[in-house]
Amino acid sequence: MERNSSRREFLRHSTSAAIALSLGALPACTTNRSPAKKPWFQISLAEWSLHRALFSKQIDHLDFARLSKQDYGIDAVEYVNQFFMNKAQDRTYLKEMLKRSEDFGVKNVLIMIDGVGQIGDPDPGKRRTAIENHYPWVEAAKFLGCHAIRLNAYSSGTFDEQLERCADGLSQVVNFATPLKMNVLVENHGQQSSDGKWVAALMRKVHRSNCGTLPDFGNFEKSQDKYQAVAEMMPWAKGVSGKSHDFDANGNETTIDYRRMLKIVKDSGYRGYIEAEYEGERLSEPDGIRATKRLLETVRDELA
Repeated sequence: MERNSSRREFLRHSTSAAIALSLGALPACTTNRSPAKKPWFQISLAEWSLHRALFSKQIDHLDFARLSKQDYGIDAVEYVNQFFMNKAQDRTYLKEMLKRSEDFGVKNVLIMIDGVGQIGDPDPGKRRTAIENHYPWVEAAKFLGCHAIRLNAYSSGTFDEQLERCADGLSQVVNFATPLKMNVLVENHGQQSSDGKWVAALMRKVHRSNCGTLPDFGNFEKSQDKYQAVAEMMPWAKGVSGKSHDFDANGNETTIDYRRMLKIVKDSGYRGYIEAEYEGERLSEPDGIRATKRLLETVRDELA
């Protein structure tokens, strides 16, 4: 009996070991799934896409983060200060903005700053005032968890005069933003800033790691080569605006070759957020946002 019992124990242990070895030899994919590959850019929603509804009070600025997530499935937002113009230092209001974005799992990416003066104003006193007017917005963006503000590099005079004045103003805003670990971005947004070569020259002149560009696909004059201008700005890009105006029956933007534009963005090495920014008239703002998002997703997948 003892001999047979020992033999049974030996066979039981041998069988268990063989099963364990065979299971261990199975490919890892039978027990573990690889994580989903992250897309090469993520989509944010530009608040300007809803500017008509916001200005007419059909929707409230404080609802923007919720609408972005619930209505459009976009979990990152880029604010425009025009819709909360007097709130840069209102911590109660900013806390409510932050709470609402956190409640809906929405990332606050940046604030676009308009209407606070020209950082390249020819008048030194006015320039100083404009520079200082940007400081509270840098602090507000920091409080909200944004990585940057976007300002307008506006001035007057010749190419070189505007370059010198805007470099002075921009450098001072960048200096203020540096200890806060915030970025300051320049968009092609009219006047001299819509010249890609001029913006590139401004970046070289300021030459700071937290100073960058926000190339916009659509803010150019008809005579300009928008693709070349965006390419000239991309080496410093810390944000990108996927501007749209109208769409054809196949869902393509009628004034911008998105495949060509997004290839320029991808080839530059940029891997941050691209904002959906609808600025058209034919479609409603909600339909325009959805069409822009679909096109960004389609071309993103094609270029992946």
